[in-house]
Amino acid sequence: MKRVEILKTYKIYSGGKFPRTESGRYYMALDKKGNPIANMCLGSRKDVRNAVVSARKALGAWSGKTAFNRSQILYRIAEVIEGRKSQFVEELILQGSQKNSAIKEVEDSIDRIVYYAGWCDKFCQIGSSVNPVSSSHFNFSTYEPVGVVGLIAPQDSSLLGLVSLLMPIIAGGNTCVVLANESLPLCSITFSEVLHASDVPGGAVNIITGHISELIKPLSTHMDVNALAFSGLNELKKEIDLFSVENLKRVRSYDLNWKNTDTQGLHYITDFQEVKTTWHPIENIGGATSTY
Repeated sequence: MKRVEILKTYKIYSGGKFPRTESGRYYMALDKKGNPIANMCLGSRKDVRNAVVSARKALGAWSGKTAFNRSQILYRIAEVIEGRKSQFVEELILQGSQKNSAIKEVEDSIDRIVYYAGWCDKFCQIGSSVNPVSSSHFNFSTYEPVGVVGLIAPQDSSLLGLVSLLMPIIAGGNTCVVLANESLPLCSITFSEVLHASDVPGGAVNIITGHISELIKPLSTHMDVNALAFSGLNELKKEIDLFSVENLKRVRSYDLNWKNTDTQGLHYITDFQEVKTTWHPIENIGGATSTY
């Protein structure tokens, strides 16, 4: 009698833990031949809401870290993926990638994380400015995180697309709620295991699996989500824009091939930053400038 293989059940990642979805539902991830390869939690509206609450609670802990410490943590993420490289390659192959393509995707993902780790303590220096004003003040402009960002992972990429969108968001001190790739979800949850082991505060990144069509609305309409990022999904762009209007979410849509090296850069970080301007009074006393 043929043995029945027990498929792994991949849970969601929310609040620094791996709970089952509150609805108890699941769906099967399939390979290219239609064979089941894993059981995935089928996230619900309640799961999205719980994840947003966790992301908001974690915002102070993550944005309050020094830029250098965030850089160290992102670098640690890259180190852990390097150590689990064979697992990620195996999962990509299970989902239909050729071996060489899978190896390249994992290596490119590691390199991209290291790239953004290097930007953590530099982007504010590059983008900040001292502004000329016609009064006795210093006027400074600098960046601060926009807050909680909702991310809809690219549906044509299992790992590299997710990394390419997520890393600049958290490098800038934001927290994030991710809707994982629906048809290629394995690497998303394995990636959450990496985050869990990499000093990222619980709740700073939350990853929900399930049907994108079901989860987009609760994420896009949530009043405590400050911005949205997604790639592709052109057929849903108008709908997402309409959902985001009520609290004037910042929406960033990218239609890019994340395999290209020009799909990384400073502007992917600043897309999710607010510019904060500070006025500091000065006084000229006896020919010398003083501040108070």
